[in-house]
Amino acid sequence: MSAAETLITEHLDTWTSAIKAKSSAGRGSGKKHEFYGIKKLRELILELAVRGLLVPQDAKDEPAVELLKKIAAEKSKLIKVGKIKMGKKVSLPDEELAFIIPLTWARTTLGEISEIGPRNTLPDDIDAGFVPMPLISTSYDGAHGQEIKTWGELKKGYTHFANGDIAIAKITPCFENSKAAIFRDLENGYGAGTTELHVARLVGDYVSSRFILLYLKAPMFLEKGKPKMTGSAGQRRIPSSYFADNPLPLPPLAEQHRIVAKVDELMALCDQLEQQQEDSVRTHASLVETLLGALTAASERGAFAEAWQRIASHFDTLFTTESSIDQLKQTILQLAVMGKLVEQDPEDEPASALLKKIATERTKLVKEGRLKKQSLFAKIADDEIPFNAPSGWHWSKMGELAQFQKGYAFKSTEYLDRGLMITKIVNLTDNHTENSVYMNPERGEEFSEYLLHSDDVVMTTVGSWFSAPLSAVGRSFLINEKFDNSLLNQNAVRIRTWDGIDSKYLYYCINAPAFRRYLVQEAQGTANQASITQESIKNFLFCVPPKKEQHRIVAKVDELMALCDRLKARLQSAQATQLHLADTLVEAAIH
Repeated sequence: MSAAETLITEHLDTWTSAIKAKSSAGRGSGKKHEFYGIKKLRELILELAVRGLLVPQDAKDEPAVELLKKIAAEKSKLIKVGKIKMGKKVSLPDEELAFIIPLTWARTTLGEISEIGPRNTLPDDIDAGFVPMPLISTSYDGAHGQEIKTWGELKKGYTHFANGDIAIAKITPCFENSKAAIFRDLENGYGAGTTELHVARLVGDYVSSRFILLYLKAPMFLEKGKPKMTGSAGQRRIPSSYFADNPLPLPPLAEQHRIVAKVDELMALCDQLEQQQEDSVRTHASLVETLLGALTAASERGAFAEAWQRIASHFDTLFTTESSIDQLKQTILQLAVMGKLVEQDPEDEPASALLKKIATERTKLVKEGRLKKQSLFAKIADDEIPFNAPSGWHWSKMGELAQFQKGYAFKSTEYLDRGLMITKIVNLTDNHTENSVYMNPERGEEFSEYLLHSDDVVMTTVGSWFSAPLSAVGRSFLINEKFDNSLLNQNAVRIRTWDGIDSKYLYYCINAPAFRRYLVQEAQGTANQASITQESIKNFLFCVPPKKEQHRIVAKVDELMALCDRLKARLQSAQATQLHLADTLVEAAIH
């Protein structure tokens, strides 16, 4: 077994266990994880390949320096007969390779062994392959697709190539993602495509195009190229001079083929490892979802206890990913709003009595002119109720439990650097007051109805759809002392609970899955932006516990959420260690 294979097989646990969580963004449902260890293993395989460390050298192989002589001779002939242009004189750059190459290898450049940026001359009516950037592959064999167009449509304004040519994307982020291809199966053997490609056409049959592709995808080439990119952010490009003149370590032709074969073999192993990990992650996620679902579905106390025992027996193996811990948090909240998290106490004053007190207080304030009279909510029908209320609980509409107030569209022309703070959603999202805006405090009385106080709940009413949690509509925040006595800006609603309704309990309720599902049903908007009306929020069915039980539930949720946070912190620490181990193995292998 070679040293490279030993490195892979002896550290399989490190390669497969180093998994990195991805940040959530966009409406799509892409993977929430990255198999970082396997990604680093793929990079290591390529790096070892182009450094001469992947397969043993054979003294019988014709040295690469002889290949360079043959290429130079053939290139000279092609220039003489006008097949290729002379181009600029290619000279090896002064900089050395960062490693010592084997004795049978030679140091060269793509510009020395190929024609850079070839131009095809074909009849206008001949069909050719058109390959736009989206069809350029990131795979290690350079596969790609194509459309068919006539050469007359393609000869101007596009990059030219032919079967066997090698191309690499020159724009960020395609370059960093190693988008590259060996063109093959082009219509009539020729094609053209995006101008955001650098193309090399090898001279003769002395170099394997697959080996060159591995070189272009190796970290050695990509990482060294990033600092050399030119242009502004988002439009940065790798210059042609780097593509053509960067030092290229060239093995003998026979060894090139052995390297390519070994890379294919090891990449297939990586594919297998990745699929096994994907299957394992999927199975684990399904198991967690099923067991947690059984908790919320259990209608009898005995069934609930049995479902919990199944989880408790395997707790250490179930909650081993950030996703599973997040699911556990959501289940805790759902159990809380269903009355399954703490025991009911028959001595507690029932919620029905609490709601009567709230109704009496509201009526009094309306009579005194301190509160606007609101329309009565429709009676709750039996078929609307999603589960049987626990003893002492009572169904209500959220609008009966709190006062609602929309934020105000303050004019930016009136903003000041200090004074009475205007709280924008971005401040709540990041829980900071940096870069806040203010208005004249003397106008506080004028906008007093928009004041926020500690323990108010604020919910966004405009935002993106729900797979982008940092910007999604319906996000809620429990106001803390940082934002006490500030003014609420637009695109949000303040929810201030009546006495007897624990604001933190309401906050937990509107972060539970039941309310999230309700938001998805009620939200309106376009493909890019959604909104929820204040009336929709008020009409949410809310099962109210007795006042004392609300406090017990909040205390239990706080306790369990802290446990989840400790679990996640330990997990993140362990993951960071695994990622560091993977990086360390790579560093040790190439230095």
